[in-house]
Amino acid sequence: MEIGLIGLGKMGGNMAERLRLGGHKVVGFDFNKDTTAKLTAAGSVGVNSLEDLVKNLQTPRAIWIMVPAGDPVDETIAKLKPSMQPGDIFIDGGNSNYKDSIRRHEELAKEGFAFVDVGTSGGVWGLKEGYSMMIGGDEDVVEKLRPIFETLAPEKDKGWGRTGPSGAGHFVKMVHNGIEYGMMQAFAEGFAIFEAKKELQLNNAQIAEIWQYGSVVRSWLLDLTAAALKANPELNGIAPYVPDSGEGRWTVFEAIDLNVSAPVITESLIRRIRSREDNNLTDRMLSVMRNAFGGHAMKKE
Repeated sequence: MEIGLIGLGKMGGNMAERLRLGGHKVVGFDFNKDTTAKLTAAGSVGVNSLEDLVKNLQTPRAIWIMVPAGDPVDETIAKLKPSMQPGDIFIDGGNSNYKDSIRRHEELAKEGFAFVDVGTSGGVWGLKEGYSMMIGGDEDVVEKLRPIFETLAPEKDKGWGRTGPSGAGHFVKMVHNGIEYGMMQAFAEGFAIFEAKKELQLNNAQIAEIWQYGSVVRSWLLDLTAAALKANPELNGIAPYVPDSGEGRWTVFEAIDLNVSAPVITESLIRRIRSREDNNLTDRMLSVMRNAFGGHAMKKE
């Protein structure tokens, strides 16, 4: 099957290679011409414009978009539409807000286009391990794309599926990432407790490796953590600054709107935000208040 791919960063480039190895024709575009040239050198077709991407695909076309969420997705679709025909399929494989995906599906359907939202997990490991894909869209359109999903997934019948109508794929991926926040926070706090218990001389890297086998907390996340600790046990050179890409926030907002208690995900998001605060005002205010009402000593800088 032919597939157009827009966005050839680390994840997009790996997806293109996995598709090529699976026997699919891949036509790729990226604003970085060196990246596009690498795609061609690897055996796929790299092009230097969206118009050329469309021209190199037979109808009905399927174009997978891997660009940042928000306006870049709408702008990419707007630039593609004049060259495309009714029946062509737009696939958003990025981390878009599910509400935007529902809107895009409705707008494109009025013009005869199909739209599928694919929450994609696997990151830089997807080429080797395969991608987990949570898919939202019309059943018949998803079925047409089955060969693509079967190739990208860890196995033909595992790691992917249609989770519901338009928006469902990105909604499930949003919550998936919220859960990921909580799991990461729990591991981080546990290893911090080990590090603080100096008298027992605990080794975080060793503990992580022990947990990898037989433990109820064993997971791919733990495997990656164990490898990171083995390579850099003291975490030298790593700043205590943790960004977030949006999905955790959206998960918390949805939980509030739905009256669902989600304290672990919420607190893990708040901890990430707090990690970015220089000269933290909250903690300084707490110190001032303790001194004011109880005469407790304040640590000076």
